[in-house]
Amino acid sequence: MNGTEIREALLADHYAPRYDVMQTRHLVTAVPAADAYRALRDLDFTTVGGFGFWLRGRPAHLTFDDLAADSGWVVLGERPGAEIAAGVAWRPTLEWRRIEPAEFPAFAEPGWGKIVFSLSAAPYGESRALLTSDVRVALNDTAGRAKFRAYWAILGPIVGGIQAAALRAAGE
Repeated sequence: MNGTEIREALLADHYAPRYDVMQTRHLVTAVPAADAYRALRDLDFTTVGGFGFWLRGRPAHLTFDDLAADSGWVVLGERPGAEIAAGVAWRPTLEWRRIEPAEFPAFAEPGWGKIVFSLSAAPYGESRALLTSDVRVALNDTAGRAKFRAYWAILGPIVGGIQAAALRAAGE
């Protein structure tokens, strides 16, 4: 590396360039990046979710493809072998709304926010990978921000635990 390489922008940077909350977790693993990405892409979150998934009921399985098929969540984009991102419009009343990827960056309806969740794997040295989980939340108005702060104070640590557990599961 000579310091002039340009890395691709993260999908989360495209879909949530402005955010009120960002929580990121990283893990270096002895698994090659391609294998680690496949594990992230195919991860069943019900096997790593712990308490966080009991809060809203526990589905039989929950992968990125299940999110897109069975909820308001949509796969926003994927850089095959490197990164996948999903998103949903959200209200503090725990209401979800599906917004198509092309409309997601500009969605700014008052009373709603956006959640972007991405997982990525990048080469780290010759045979390891740097795994990253990125959660971003953007609220569209002041009232939503105030409500979300109270919500996040409780759920932020739980979400962080789920992020860390997902990375560990993929890195094994």
